[in-house]
Amino acid sequence: MLNYEVDQDALVPFVPRGTKLDTWQGRHYISIVAFRFLHTRVHRIPIPFHRNFDEINLRFYVRRDTSDGCRRGVVFIKEVVPRWAIAAVARWRYNENYVACPTESSIQLPDAEGRGSLRFSWTPKGIERLTASVKVMGRPTALSEGSEAEFITEHFWGYTAQRDGSTVEYQVEHPSWQIWPGRESELSGPVGAFYGSRFGAVLSQPPRSAFVANGSDVIVRQGKRLDV
Repeated sequence: MLNYEVDQDALVPFVPRGTKLDTWQGRHYISIVAFRFLHTRVHRIPIPFHRNFDEINLRFYVRRDTSDGCRRGVVFIKEVVPRWAIAAVARWRYNENYVACPTESSIQLPDAEGRGSLRFSWTPKGIERLTASVKVMGRPTALSEGSEAEFITEHFWGYTAQRDGSTVEYQVEHPSWQIWPGRESELSGPVGAFYGSRFGAVLSQPPRSAFVANGSDVIVRQGKRLDV
């Protein structure tokens, strides 16, 4: 997770109806989040040749006030996967901005000497390769309450604007993750060409922070259209 502070004006056009921008200590964030799907199932059914794959997404953070309390969630600006079928279904069914292109990943968790590194690369058509990388050291630790890392990782709702202007809300379930703080991190390549001028300048700078989460089993619940 490579995290960047961004002006709220860049995010306002992407905020789904019924939600509002969320902040940590008054700062608005966008994050490049790269990870591996493993043993994926859709409605409990494994899809052959589509179970293990990389995803690299650009996301930001929102919240929705309900009678049950505040729901903190994420909104995806752009999502990269290696298979066109995954991207096509996500665009058609969920109106998510998925892009299919070749991806590569290298994950080396800390060895006996405590050193590890992770690298994810993707090569969009007509654009040079982009790479997100980070180095870590030691063992992962639990999230500290109220920390920046908790804010970035502990969002258990997702929100997607639909073509008719409505919003779909879905719940994400997983245990609290442990994290390694990133020691050296970088996002390289033509980020402005891929993510556009709105975010290109921000993503061309060093990230404000970087984390690696140890991950877990994750359940994404069926989405529901908000009545707003």
